Amino acid sequence: MLSLVLPKGSLEKATLELFSDADLAVRRNSDVTYKATIADPRVDSVRILRPQEIPTYVADGLFDLGITGRDWVEETSSKVVSLGELAYSKATSNPIRVVLAVPNDSPYERAEDLPNGVRVSSEYPVLTRRYFEERGIDADVRLSYGATEAKVPDIVDVVVDITETGRALRAAGLRIIDTILTSFTEVVANPIAYEDAAKRHAMEQIMILLQGVLEARGRVLVKLNVASEQLADVIELLPAMKTPTVNELYQGRGYAVETVVAKADVNVLIPALKDAGATDIIELPLSKIVH
Repeated sequence: MLSLVLPKGSLEKATLELFSDADLAVRRNSDVTYKATIADPRVDSVRILRPQEIPTYVADGLFDLGITGRDWVEETSSKVVSLGELAYSKATSNPIRVVLAVPNDSPYERAEDLPNGVRVSSEYPVLTRRYFEERGIDADVRLSYGATEAKVPDIVDVVVDITETGRALRAAGLRIIDTILTSFTEVVANPIAYEDAAKRHAMEQIMILLQGVLEARGRVLVKLNVASEQLADVIELLPAMKTPTVNELYQGRGYAVETVVAKADVNVLIPALKDAGATDIIELPLSKIVH
């Protein structure tokens, strides 16, 4: 039913892991193969291509559904339908940022301080030109094919580059003076395909699976038993997505309680629950959370 295109490169590993966790495992003959399959009746074909190209191909109808970054949607001015953001990037769950950076010893503190004719290197020439035009600065924007931060100050004066943590820019002796765009990984659809009711329903179902996996990451299910007289003390300790689930045990022998908590809190929470009177405490991993 759906033709799907996934990103190659920096997002590739994280994307394939997400699909695998969503029970939509991507199968291909080798790591360099661009064609793949997903054993799911909603997916007819899968291609793996550079994220820079994906918005244009989806907009042109070569694919029904694609995963790329908001940065490339904006750079290519592609007319696509956004099905929503996916909270992951190359190494973290944080978005990447398209930023303007100058050398540490530069006198410039903001974009408006830059002079006309300033030399700028970027992999995002359209975004960059638009940014400077909006500020009335006649910038000399030069397309970069990578290693953008290494071109200052010998080749250009400033750079417009992406960063997830800022580490590479700092290592190159650069400091950020403005954020041009905050970009999440995004699921985008061809507008015509999205208008097809059957295809739209299939897209929405796939989104449920992907977002359910991301929602579950870093969380666990905690289950426990507690006597009636200690229930209030235990409930007070429990964080919950809404409220904990509480069920009375057979023959009124107390209560069974369960809730979802952050994995990072469990090392403190479980001993505290034990101190408050909880027994038979179980911690279980979660695969998906669907609201």
